[in-house]
Amino acid sequence: MKSHTVYRTFNTERRREFVRITEDVQQAVDDSGVSEGLALVSAMHITAGVWVNDDEPGIQADALEWLDKLAPATWQEPPNDVARELLPDGGDYRHHRGGEDNGDAHLKNLLVHHQVILPVTDGRLDLGPWQAVFYCEFDGRRDKRLVIKVLGD
Repeated sequence: MKSHTVYRTFNTERRREFVRITEDVQQAVDDSGVSEGLALVSAMHITAGVWVNDDEPGIQADALEWLDKLAPATWQEPPNDVARELLPDGGDYRHHRGGEDNGDAHLKNLLVHHQVILPVTDGRLDLGPWQAVFYCEFDGRRDKRLVIKVLGD
């Protein structure tokens, strides 16, 4: 069995961003020499994810809107000591008590998940006709890594 590992570093301009990486994953498969196997693609940070979906701006905007409804990115100073004691209040997260402001990004990671496993057949990613692979950033503007590991024969 062959094994090939590639690391990518991302530093997005926006806090939330989808970055198409299908071609990067296929390049890792090509470089691996694997004809039949699997490609694991995993974000190495708890505020990012990996997603397989249509490369269409509308679905990406819809997904971010849906994620924001489930995990809104709000941060508000508690209005008083009682509210401070009973956080979360008004969308605040307990994670923010330590001075962070990315509690929503951690929850978005749980919803999208941090990794995918993709089949490799005849040396190609075996994706559906509209499927593409994306690195999903939910707390960007700093260096974050992703690992691609290709295994097979």
